[in-house]
Amino acid sequence: MTPPLTGACQCRALRYRIDAEPMTVYACHCTECQRQSGSAFGISMVVPRDKLTFVQGTPKQWERTADSGRKIMCLFCPDCGSRIAHLPEHSPKAAIIRAGTLDDTKGVFVVGHVWTRSAQPWTKISGSDVSYPMQAPDMTKLIEAYAAHTAP
Repeated sequence: MTPPLTGACQCRALRYRIDAEPMTVYACHCTECQRQSGSAFGISMVVPRDKLTFVQGTPKQWERTADSGRKIMCLFCPDCGSRIAHLPEHSPKAAIIRAGTLDDTKGVFVVGHVWTRSAQPWTKISGSDVSYPMQAPDMTKLIEAYAAHTAP
């Protein structure tokens, strides 16, 4: 996935640009992602926060507290409600983009899974993927797996 990466909400009123390659992409099986996506999991793409720019519209913000007690700022379209990104308080240099909001999703490649203890029983998770029953203690293994996948 070569920068710049661009994306938008469902109604296209809110558009963004990312001027960096993703650090990693993973599937989150937590019940919040299931509820938010209306599906079995959400696809999260971690990028440097300072490389994310909203180029059209202004996202609405909502802060939530995760089960861990950590605070997460959620950015979404004020018109259609599509979630675009999460800004975790504990990782001030990272933005977690909802990968399905990219204009071109063909390059999205999931290298791991978090919160697998909440995964739907019919979800197939490869034994070769990085996997955590709850939140990853840090992103190191997910970042390393993504770097190995994208290496020439």
